[in-house]
Amino acid sequence: MTKPITIGISACLVGQNVRYDSSAKTSHFCVEELGNHVQYRAFCPEVAIGLPVPRPTIRQIKKDDLIVVSRPDGTGDVTQALSEYGKRVAKIAEKFSGYIFCAKSPSCGMERVKVYSADGKGATSDGIGTFAKEVMKANPLLPCEENGRLNDQVIRENFVARVFAYRNWQQLEASGITKHKLMTFHSRYKYTVMSHDLVAYKALGQLLARADLALEDMAKQYITGLMNALKIKATRKKHANTLQHIQGYFSRNLSTLEKQELCTQIEDYRQGLVPLVVPLTLIKHYLLAFPKQYLKQQSYLDPYPAQLKLRYGY
Repeated sequence: MTKPITIGISACLVGQNVRYDSSAKTSHFCVEELGNHVQYRAFCPEVAIGLPVPRPTIRQIKKDDLIVVSRPDGTGDVTQALSEYGKRVAKIAEKFSGYIFCAKSPSCGMERVKVYSADGKGATSDGIGTFAKEVMKANPLLPCEENGRLNDQVIRENFVARVFAYRNWQQLEASGITKHKLMTFHSRYKYTVMSHDLVAYKALGQLLARADLALEDMAKQYITGLMNALKIKATRKKHANTLQHIQGYFSRNLSTLEKQELCTQIEDYRQGLVPLVVPLTLIKHYLLAFPKQYLKQQSYLDPYPAQLKLRYGY
């Protein structure tokens, strides 16, 4: 039986009343949509280090060259406790396929966390949550996002696609990587990578063609290159280019009218007139009528469960 995908998540996002004011910050997408396809491991670092619920607020404060996490008046410094707990969870997160943090939190924010001046009269928004920083630093390939950013359709789709790709890689690792398995994995992800970064698409192919690398080094460089490429947002232009490459597989099968219909749908998508699901649906229809084994295995066509409907909105 296949183990479910596991994602780490800030406890408040799954409805736990652990925030400073005894409230939650439940994410509908995380609980009601993505939650149907993954299992969560929820963490609240502030509660984990012993802070009560409810509790006084804490913030990041810059003191000389250091950033500390404490109450606004500077008392109750929990910087070290949050950092140490982050390091412990980071080891657990090695088995995760993704992590969703609570935005703007001094402990869990991924980015744009407020850092206050020591006198409390000014603040910048360039901090990283002390707990989140440790988790991300120890797991640089782990797909991570914030609840707020997941309201953006493109960012949401990108995150979920990275989670499922990383999970597939973890399964490959668990089965024991061979050169053949690595080549097969890359073959599945070629059009996915093309839709994100054409430079990486070429570089990964060249990497796998090298004869001077040990398999372990090649695998490490490959997954690093893949996950970095997938962080780059796929655009309509890049998707349209990928769709045109896929269209070429049917050049000998389609009538003139069928080719024109597919060309029109791809161009309509490029111009923002229809969502991605429209040309993809037609391609899948042709794939049923004219089976192409190489295309059938492409992750690009089904990168995650269709029920998430992530390609309906852009």
